Amino acid sequence: MLTSSRILFGALLGVTAAGANVLGGSLIAHGQWSRRYLKYFIALGAGFMLATALLEMIPESLKLRGDHESFFFRDTSTVFLLVLGGYFLVHFFEHTLAPHFHFGEETHQEEISHAHASYAALLGLGIHTLFDGVAIASGLLVSTSLGILIFLAIFLHKLPEGFTVASLMLASGQSRRAAFISSVILGGATLLGMALMFALRTTVQDALPLSAGVTLYVAASDLIPEVNREPAFGMALLVFLGVAVMLGLKALFHL
Repeated sequence: MLTSSRILFGALLGVTAAGANVLGGSLIAHGQWSRRYLKYFIALGAGFMLATALLEMIPESLKLRGDHESFFFRDTSTVFLLVLGGYFLVHFFEHTLAPHFHFGEETHQEEISHAHASYAALLGLGIHTLFDGVAIASGLLVSTSLGILIFLAIFLHKLPEGFTVASLMLASGQSRRAAFISSVILGGATLLGMALMFALRTTVQDALPLSAGVTLYVAASDLIPEVNREPAFGMALLVFLGVAVMLGLKALFHL
């Protein structure tokens, strides 16, 4: 049952996650940032998100499918179809409609030379952050502890998201104000995703595996390649630390 206290708690998590988007964009817009610290968030987030998707979101999706009939699908095997669908949904919006971009500060003006390119990237990241909100709310609808784990996984890459969209705007010739507003839009999309999921909570059996696919994509296709770009051995170790932290929290929550 969805209680008012759980909705308020979800709103707090959503505002915090959205605030990290805005903070990342603000730091870029005002020129106050350190790429070194951004890399740490990316590496930790990659490990934490992979572990959360594979060890919590997908298993919980299978359990939900066994306990309740889905609104759209009834076959348990379709959990993996939805995971695959979520994965390629983000791939389509981020890398088919949008130009190539990576998490962090975009410095290749020749790749983002026109305003429409930056807006296409904003659309791609907006779809991604919409599902950030869907994922957090889906987790909370299953259990508070799962919602917290998903929130932490998402929170770790929220700052890089804000960095990315704001720097894309600046690289395409947009103003610092436009760069900041773009990060606000991402934060708003996260809150919208949460609101939609709470309103359509009967579809959680389908939304959770779809969100797991989105989470897998962000971790494996967006964040891990950024870690691999760094020659430092310590960056790879941070990915394993992210997995270890998730496992520690899993044990703490007795999941």
